[in-house]
Order: sequence, then C-alpha cells, then structure tokens
Amino acid sequence: MENFNLKVIEEDPVWALLDAGGIYIGLHKIGDQYLEEIEADHIFDNNTKIVFDIDMDIKDAKNDLVSKNVRMRDIKTFQDYPFWLCDGTDPEGNVFQLRRKK
Repeated sequence: MENFNLKVIEEDPVWALLDAGGIYIGLHKIGDQYLEEIEADHIFDNNTKIVFDIDMDIKDAKNDLVSKNVRMRDIKTFQDYPFWLCDGTDPEGNVFQLRRKK
C-alpha cells in the first residue's frame, strides 16, 4: 500500500492485511466464483469509505494516483471546513478519500 504509507502485515493474491496505525484493515479480492455471476460493468455499492489523511499536496497526491490508473474525482471542500477532500474508487468500486488540512 505504497500510496497511503500503510504497512502490509499479510499479503497473498486475494488478501491483504494493512496496519493503519491503531487498527488493521483487511482487504479481500472478490473471488472468481462470484465474479462469473456479475455483469462486467457492475460497480459494487456500499456506504463505507476509508479516509486517508495525507501530508503532501492533495493535487500532487491525486495526480500520482491518476498516473497509476486510479479513478479519482474532483478535489472539493466545504465552507468553514478545514480540509481539502478528494474521493477515488478502487477496481471493485469501493470509495476511498484523501483528506488534507488546509
């Protein structure tokens, strides 16, 4: 997980366990036996978002991920909100967010 400076604790072709500083994040690849039943253009939908606080410029972080073919949305913020935000999606459609203090 070089993009987010997370230490990989365990890894194989279908599983990764990441140390996120105080918690572990386990990521499973969807098994081939399930993908056969899913239409090719289907995107998984859920209401969970992992937020990564970053120290680098958010534009640079976004551009770095885009250069690696990661789908990223526009950078945004809200009135009186002290952070810049940028959402992206992984290959299975899960949303994550970059967050940078203004």
